[in-house]
Amino acid sequence: MRETGRLPLPLREDGPRWSTVAAERSVLGVVHNITSATRLLDLLAVFEGDERIQVFFTRTGSSALDGGTEEFLASRGMARISWQEALSQPFDLAVATSRGGELHRLPFPLIGAPHGAGYNKLLSREPGAGSREPGAGSREPGAGSREPGAFGLTSEWLVHEGRVVPAAIVLSHDEQLRRLADGCPEAVPRAVVAGDPCLDQLRAGLSFRAAYRRALGLLPGQRLVVVSSTWGRDSVLGAPGADVLRRALAELPADEFRVLAAVHPNAWYGHGAWQIHHWLAPLTESGMLLPAPETETWKAALCAADFLVGDHGSLTLYGTALGIPCVLGAFNDSAVAPGSPMDRLGRLLPRLSRTVPLLPQLLHAARTQPDDPELAALRQGVSSAPGESARRLRRLFYTWLKLPEPAHPAATRAIPVPSPGPAAPRLPHLPATLVTATTTAGEDAGSGGGTIRVQRFPASAQRTQSRHLAGAHLAADPDDPDPRWPRSADVLLVPAERGLLPDEVSGSFLTRRFPGCGAVAVEESGHGCTALFDDGTRLRARWAERRLRQESPDFVRLWESYEVAGDRTQLRRYRSPRVGALDVQFQSLWLDRARGERIIVMTPADATTTQRLERLDSLVGAAPAWTSGCGSAAGGEAVQA
Repeated sequence: MRETGRLPLPLREDGPRWSTVAAERSVLGVVHNITSATRLLDLLAVFEGDERIQVFFTRTGSSALDGGTEEFLASRGMARISWQEALSQPFDLAVATSRGGELHRLPFPLIGAPHGAGYNKLLSREPGAGSREPGAGSREPGAGSREPGAFGLTSEWLVHEGRVVPAAIVLSHDEQLRRLADGCPEAVPRAVVAGDPCLDQLRAGLSFRAAYRRALGLLPGQRLVVVSSTWGRDSVLGAPGADVLRRALAELPADEFRVLAAVHPNAWYGHGAWQIHHWLAPLTESGMLLPAPETETWKAALCAADFLVGDHGSLTLYGTALGIPCVLGAFNDSAVAPGSPMDRLGRLLPRLSRTVPLLPQLLHAARTQPDDPELAALRQGVSSAPGESARRLRRLFYTWLKLPEPAHPAATRAIPVPSPGPAAPRLPHLPATLVTATTTAGEDAGSGGGTIRVQRFPASAQRTQSRHLAGAHLAADPDDPDPRWPRSADVLLVPAERGLLPDEVSGSFLTRRFPGCGAVAVEESGHGCTALFDDGTRLRARWAERRLRQESPDFVRLWESYEVAGDRTQLRRYRSPRVGALDVQFQSLWLDRARGERIIVMTPADATTTQRLERLDSLVGAAPAWTSGCGSAAGGEAVQA
C-alpha cells in the first residue's frame, strides 16, 4: 500500500529523477465507487499502449456504497492519490463516470460520462440527504413542478453556481440530447454523442460465445439463464417475495440449464462479499454460478446467455439490446426516469408471474421477443453509434489533451475469457436431487428404440411439490450429513470414490440403514454404474462420452472446440461376415451441420455384441470390415470399409 501522504512517484518533486517513463500528459480518473470504477476502465482503454499518458486515480468519498473501492484500486496496482491531493495537482484532464462528489472543485477540464447503459435513473439532491445513489429517486408529489429528469442530465448535477461543470458530457445516444436540453439547456453545447463502449464490447463478444460458454463450464446442449440483480429493495435480490434465484434453480432441470447470478457491486460490497456468498450458499451448492461483480465475467455471461431474468439495472438493458429473451423478475418503476430506454423496457418486457412455472415464461419470451417491433426499436435505443465508441472517445480525449492520436485505428477491447475464480466449496457428498423420468416410444414400436428422458432438480431448492416434480423420485447420498435426504430417498447413490463394489453394497448396511429406498446405484471406476434392486435384479449402465474423453485425444479436441449438438440415439444392426449380427446404439454428434461435420458414436447395445466386437478386434486387430446384409432395426445403414 502507498504510504499516507506520499504521492506516487511521477507526481513527486524528485519524480523526474527516478521515473522510468517520462509521460507528456497526466489524466485523473475520478472514482465514485466500484460500479463507476469498472465503467471508467472501459473508457480509459483508449489510452492502452500510449506511453505519453500517465493515469492516476482518486476517490471522491461521496458514495454511501463505496465499500471495497480502495481494495479494488489497490489490487490492480492503480496509482492512487487522495481527493485533496488531486485538487492541488496540475492534471491535464479528468474523467468521471458519476456526478457524485464536489466535481466543481477540480481546477482542470473534466469529461463526464454515465456509469451504466446511458442515463436511466432518477436522483435528486435532497437537503440533508448527502450524496445519494442513482435509483433512489421518487416520483412522489412534492418532488417538483414536473417529473424529474434523469440523473446526470439535469442542472442540479451539471451546474454549480451558474457554471456548467463538465467540459464535455458524453452521451451514448442522440435521444439523450433532447432530455439534456429539457434538464439543462446550457449544457447542450458540451454534449458529445460517443456511443457505448460496453455495448460495443458485448456485440463484438458474441463471436466468441462458444469460448465463453466453455469457460463458464457449460456442457454441449445446456442453456444458460443469467439472473441479473441491481441493488436496492426493489431489485431481484432485494424484492420481498420475488424468490427469483431459488425458483430458477428449483424449476429448471439441472442437466439442461445452468443459472448464473450477476449481482450489482453496490449490493455485493454494501453487504459484504462473505455475506452474499453466505446467503446464496444453498444455491451455489446446487450449481448456481456466482461471479464477483468487479470482474468482466458478467459481460462474458451475457454473450453466452440463452435467457435473462432481470430488473431495472443496466445489465437488463444490455441483455435486451443483444436480443436475449428476457423476463423481469423485479422492476422499480419509481426509480426510472420517464421517457428513458429503461422506462420503455419496463413497459415492454413481461413481468415474472409467481403462479406460472418459470420455463414456459422463458420459452414464451424466446418465441415472441425476437420479432417484436417495439423491442427492436428499443435495442437500437441504447447506442446511436454502434461499433464507434472507441474511435469517438479516443478522438474526444486526445483533443482535450492536445495530443495527436496514435497511428493505429481505435478498436473495441475484447471481453476476456473468464478465468476460474474462487469456486463454491465442493462438498464431499453428492447433492440430493429430485429425479423425473419420461419414456418415449421409438418410431418402430417393436425395435426397442425408445428413449427415456431423465431430469434432475436440486432437492434443497424446492419448497412445494410443484407440477414439474409430479412423479419425481428422491436420489441422495447415503453419507449426506443432512439426514432429511438419505432417510427419505427412493434411490441411494454411492460414488466411485467411496471404494465400494456392488457386491459389498447389496444386502449390506445401506439397505438396513435406509429400508425405505427402492434401489442403490453404485458408480464404478471407469465408465458406468450398477443399479441394485431389492429383488436381486442388477442393471449396468455405461457412459460412452466419458470413455471417449478418457481414451481419445481427438474426441476431446473436437468436443472442446465446438458447440456439439447430439441427435437422438438409435438402435442399429450391422452384420459382420466374421462374427455375425452386431446391435449398436448409434448417435451423431454434430460439429457443424452446414458442412456435414460430425462424430459418429456407436456403442454395444448388449453383452452379446460386446463379446462379438472383442472377438472381431482380436481377429482383425483394427476396425472391422462391415458388409451389408441385415440392415437396421431402426432404419440403420450399412457401412462398407
